[in-house]
Amino acid sequence: MTRKINHIGIAIKSIDDVFNFYKNDLGLEFEGYEVVEEQGVRVAFFKAGESRIELLEPLNNNSPVAKFIEKRGEGMHHLALGSDDLKFDLSNLEKSGVKLIDKTPRNGAHHTQIAFLHPKSSKGVLVELTQE
Repeated sequence: MTRKINHIGIAIKSIDDVFNFYKNDLGLEFEGYEVVEEQGVRVAFFKAGESRIELLEPLNNNSPVAKFIEKRGEGMHHLALGSDDLKFDLSNLEKSGVKLIDKTPRNGAHHTQIAFLHPKSSKGVLVELTQE
């Protein structure tokens, strides 16, 4: 597993409401938008050093991000760590007793493969593994 932070996902109701904060106030480089239908989100990417900030806006009330916001409010949604071999890492994590949300990779933004680890295994933090 690559141990660098790939991105930090932030759940928000409207990208437009916070866009200027990340681009102008914080001076982060805007990389673009992407719609990830499978996850039910519109995403805005901002470069932050070697990592990214990923703003997640739900496309509808049934998306996992909409449910997250309803339950917990806007804010940090997940921490994403890079992986060189996602299937291998998932297998090893499961063998070591880590509870997985995704036992097999699925499609994510930026043409990546992703998988989530259950927050119960990390004291409340939703962790995403991502492979380019």
